Amino acid sequence: MARSIIERILTALLVVFGSTFLVFTILYVLPGDPVDTILDPSVSTPEMIEKLRQELGVDQPFHIQLFQYFSDLFQGNFGHSLVNSTPVLPQILEQFPKTLALTLASASISIVLGLTLGVLSAIHRNKAIDILARVIGLFGISMPTFWTGILLILIFSVHLGWFPSLGSDGWQTLILPAFTLGVIGAGSIIRMVRNSMLEVISENFITTLRSKGLSERVIMYRHALRNALIPALTMMGMIIGDMLAGTVIIETVFSRQGIGRLIADAIMASDLPVVQGVIFFTAILYITINLIVDISYTIIDPRVRRSI
Repeated sequence: MARSIIERILTALLVVFGSTFLVFTILYVLPGDPVDTILDPSVSTPEMIEKLRQELGVDQPFHIQLFQYFSDLFQGNFGHSLVNSTPVLPQILEQFPKTLALTLASASISIVLGLTLGVLSAIHRNKAIDILARVIGLFGISMPTFWTGILLILIFSVHLGWFPSLGSDGWQTLILPAFTLGVIGAGSIIRMVRNSMLEVISENFITTLRSKGLSERVIMYRHALRNALIPALTMMGMIIGDMLAGTVIIETVFSRQGIGRLIADAIMASDLPVVQGVIFFTAILYITINLIVDISYTIIDPRVRRSI
């Protein structure tokens, strides 16, 4: 098992650095010069521009720039912002707690709502709760994030005045953006858990448990649900990772601070070091979450342990 975990960790590291290489390559081939973000070409002399290019290292060939970038990453240096010349990593760490709070709140809503409705939908198939759960699941999957956020602002902020629509100060400002991401994530979990539960309920061991006289509640919630959660775990890990990426839209719609808003502002300002730093940081988080979910299979499913 230890060997299997080590192999998965090494694979995760390859994915992180592969994605970093891909992002660096894309930003390298895009038109535009980072020097233009710092200097005004209309008032700068060619000597000033060339000197700054040498200081930034953008006059070097691609492979040298790539090697230098990875060398800096290994030393914990994410570079400096082209806009305000401040280190990138402290900016990310300063904004990350706000994004983490939003992600955890959204994930909690998704998991609780998704598991509850998914299980009830499977147990009470073709009944009112099943129809309601499928409608909520379809809504969560179909609706764009920005549209759902704007809709909640219009209803609960503009018309009802229950919650603030903008800002990131206080728990009240967290409710609407967290619910926006949470409902969208819950849609996928509802469908996955429902389908998994229906498959498990039709298995022979469920019939055996019923023949032994166990109550329906024990069978569903102790035995069927545990087996149905195994495929749903992958979906939950992916959803939490997608929420980190989805904060770019949500933090912009709700004017919240966070790494999503940070990278959105950096893209608008062509601040490439900040863009690269946030993507690398987010890639590490995404891979780590999925790695934890992958390893948790060995704890939940004894069949995985036996195969290892």
